[in-house]
Amino acid sequence: MPPWEIKNEFVKELDPPAVDPNGKSPTARPRRLESILYILAALIALLGLSDSIYLTVQHLTGRDVDCLAFAACETVLGSSYAAVGKVPLAAFGAMAYFGVFSLATLAAFGRRWARPSFLCLVGAMMGVTCWLLYLQAFVLHAFCDFCLLSATLITILSVIGVVLFFKGKSATRRRPN
Repeated sequence: MPPWEIKNEFVKELDPPAVDPNGKSPTARPRRLESILYILAALIALLGLSDSIYLTVQHLTGRDVDCLAFAACETVLGSSYAAVGKVPLAAFGAMAYFGVFSLATLAAFGRRWARPSFLCLVGAMMGVTCWLLYLQAFVLHAFCDFCLLSATLITILSVIGVVLFFKGKSATRRRPN
C-alpha cells in the first residue's frame, strides 16, 4: 500500500466542501452578508459616536445646542436626567457607540467572540434608549433632535442585531454534526 493511502486514525478527516453549480461554497454568501451587516453597524456606530461626542463637548463646555426640528433641546439636555453626577449621559453613549463600533469591526473580520458581545451591547443600548424616550415623552414633555437621532441609530443597530441573531440561529440549524 502506498504511503499516501495510509490513513491516520488519530486525525479526523473533513468531508470535502459542498460546491454549488456555480463553483462557489454555499456558506460564502451568508458569511458575506454577515460581514456586510457588521460593517454597516460599524458605520452607523460612528455616526452615533460623533453625535454623542458633540453632545458631550457641548455639555462640558456649557454651550447651548442648536436644534433644528424641536426647540426643546435645552429642556432635555439641561434636565436632571441628562447627567449622572457631573458626567453627561452622552459620554456614556459615546463609550457605548465606541464599543459597538469596535465589536462590529472585530465581528466583520471573523472574530466569533465579538458577536454575542455586540448583540448584548446593542440590546442594552436599546433598553436605555426606550427609557430615555419615555422620559422625554412623558416626564419632560420635550424632545431633543440629537437624542432622537441617537434613538434612530440605535433602532437601526437593533434591527441589524436581530437579523444577525436569527441568521446565526438558522446557520446553526443547517450545520451538520
